[in-house]
Amino acid sequence: MESGATDQPETIEVLPQHKFDCKSLEAYLNQHLPGFGADPGAALTVTQYRSGQSNPTFYLQKGFQAYVLRKKPPGTLLPKAHKIDREFRVQKALFSTGFPVPKPLLYCSDVSVIGTEFYVMEHVRGRIFRDFTIPGVSQAERSAIYVAMTETLARLHSLDRQSLQLEGYGIGAGYCKRQVSVWTKQYQATAHQDIPAMEQLSEWLMKNLPDNDNEENLIHGDFRLDNIIFHPKESRVIAVLDWELSTIGHPLSDLAHLSLFYFWPRTLPMINQGSHIQENIGVPAVEELISIYCHCRGINPNLPNWNFFLAFSYFKLAGIAQGVYNRYLLGNNSSEDSFLFANIVQPLAETGLQLSRRTFNTALTQVDTTRHLLVQSRKGQEVLAKVKHFMKQHIMPAEKEVHEYYVRNENSADVWKQPSVIDKLKEMAKAEGLWNLFLPAVSGLSQVDYALIAEETGKCHFAPNVFNCQAPDSGNMEVLHLYGSEKQKKQWLEPLFQGDIASAFCMTEPDIASSDATNIECAIQRDGDSYIINGKKWWSSGAGNPKCKLAIVLGRTETTVSRHRQHSMILVPMDTPGIQVIRPLSVFGYLDQLHGGHMEIHFNQVRVPATNLILGEGKGFEISQGRLGPGRIHHCMRAVGMAERALQIMCERSAQREAFKRKLYEHEVVAHWIAESRIAIEEIRLLTLKAAHKIDTLGSAKARKEIAMIKVAAPQAVCKIVDRTIQVCGGAGVSQDYPLASMYAFIRALRLADGPDEVHLSAIAKMELRDQAKTLTARM
Repeated sequence: MESGATDQPETIEVLPQHKFDCKSLEAYLNQHLPGFGADPGAALTVTQYRSGQSNPTFYLQKGFQAYVLRKKPPGTLLPKAHKIDREFRVQKALFSTGFPVPKPLLYCSDVSVIGTEFYVMEHVRGRIFRDFTIPGVSQAERSAIYVAMTETLARLHSLDRQSLQLEGYGIGAGYCKRQVSVWTKQYQATAHQDIPAMEQLSEWLMKNLPDNDNEENLIHGDFRLDNIIFHPKESRVIAVLDWELSTIGHPLSDLAHLSLFYFWPRTLPMINQGSHIQENIGVPAVEELISIYCHCRGINPNLPNWNFFLAFSYFKLAGIAQGVYNRYLLGNNSSEDSFLFANIVQPLAETGLQLSRRTFNTALTQVDTTRHLLVQSRKGQEVLAKVKHFMKQHIMPAEKEVHEYYVRNENSADVWKQPSVIDKLKEMAKAEGLWNLFLPAVSGLSQVDYALIAEETGKCHFAPNVFNCQAPDSGNMEVLHLYGSEKQKKQWLEPLFQGDIASAFCMTEPDIASSDATNIECAIQRDGDSYIINGKKWWSSGAGNPKCKLAIVLGRTETTVSRHRQHSMILVPMDTPGIQVIRPLSVFGYLDQLHGGHMEIHFNQVRVPATNLILGEGKGFEISQGRLGPGRIHHCMRAVGMAERALQIMCERSAQREAFKRKLYEHEVVAHWIAESRIAIEEIRLLTLKAAHKIDTLGSAKARKEIAMIKVAAPQAVCKIVDRTIQVCGGAGVSQDYPLASMYAFIRALRLADGPDEVHLSAIAKMELRDQAKTLTARM
């Protein structure tokens, strides 16, 4: 039950019973671990991880290099326990398949080096959540963390055992019977008092073994939240730790072990934990995790013998607790709180007995799943209500004034300035807390929450600006939030959050087909402590805004031969010498002054500090995916609102006007347009919500197909709806009396922005074929 590594390792001075010869270790690693001696002047420092009750784990630091070492504990050990060599072997096999484990680097069987066998693995930087209620994160992120963990477990159990080349790793069929026997013997060998519940539970388990005790999957044996490292900023598993108990066995034993804290006895506090897990908002129900797991594996969610596996998990946990306390008595424990485990053995055994008598229905209904998809958090509902009120009371009444301002100043020096009414509305929105709603880490809203809010703001072209949720600033703020250094955040992100400055995004180029982003030619070349940028960009949104002080530029650094590792993103202040704003580009004749226009910009020997590079060389496409995921569906969310506004105009106009002695809506073609528009809006709203929900729960990478689907479906559907409304309105529809012409220009351009329809369709087809192949394989 060890932990691995975090950004700030939770370590202490090595415990006296676990001290070893650090100089001997350093000499051995210098000779056998490639790269260890890269900084010969640096001293090796060794600290011990505070948590963990089994194999002692240590954090090694030598210069800029960091490693993790696992070794056997000292003293007399139980037979078949603490097999360090098995841990190293299984991690090596898993790492070769791409499964998230720390990279195993070196195994040493020579006990003369530090007194026991040991192995060294890479140090993985990320987050470990030791409190199973995961305090301090949003409800959406808490749910996403649990879903990611469950998906990772399903992925482990879906691996082809033969391809792992772990011959002889487990005994084979009969895992459950064998495990009950093994843990019974291990408990009896370490018992410090008579606990009748343990004997009764052992007897019940042996009499109620599953009929299908012949499944042979690679299982973890102790799969739980605090044995997992998550990405520093994303709800994504990057490493699974502690493979000491792994073997070939029944996969439901892992799923039950993961679920046992849902049934934790209320009389027994979780050691170092917060409130009871079932009382924590955002933690999915155990039935939901089972549903996700079974869906990923392609198996029936009605799990037979679920009570057996839960009861066995508590039996095993009680046995582990007994072993921890026994090592405390022997003086070779790995944790300061090992003595506490003496008092939890009996309650765990009694809970296992209670679960053995319960009947479970593990399958979720379709209704439950749909309800969970559409639900908004309480905060989301409250913010949406405030946004709706603000839109009705302040933004919609100002629409005519804003339009007249831009018409009046179309050919003046003030063409790119925003009207004062928008500045006033921004101050009011900020005062009401309706600011930066797009970013979950700042607003506390999920993507599902924001989807319905963005739909409301999509009903008016300038509404997103009022709430500081406009493109491209929202996407640029996401980039800086996710990938920026602390210095970059302080210099640029904070003023963007406050709305004090604006920004531009420079990706598309005039001389190449930018729909294939690997074509980007703009050069970003290292020159000492600087980078020099040369190239042409166009459709650089936001660059005409007088408040635009920063551009994020995608260019080619060519750090590697890989097509997707040749590009980087860099921060370029707009007042840097060598930047030329050549001209604005119109969209169907519209300059789009509200969003700072879309400019053609040339970069001629533009020099910026090397510290302006974001994340590192060759990370451009990685950043792009992080930026474009949520950003793409933000456009689609607002497009749903635009469609609602267009349909409202269509209905009003068709009820007001008569043609051929009938109201327009009484003509069948118009009635059908209204009906088909309503159907289309409901369809794209649900697909948008599904994409938002998947981003909330699985992250942008796992939601790529849904994001691509809505990016195609929403602009196409809304384009048709706006076109129908223009037709119903006749000549007025293409005039300045209605917002339909500008709506059409925007939504038609959206079919090109963030990738043309055809690129997304090709990607969707590729992902669908892959998913179908996986489903077929799972059924075989």
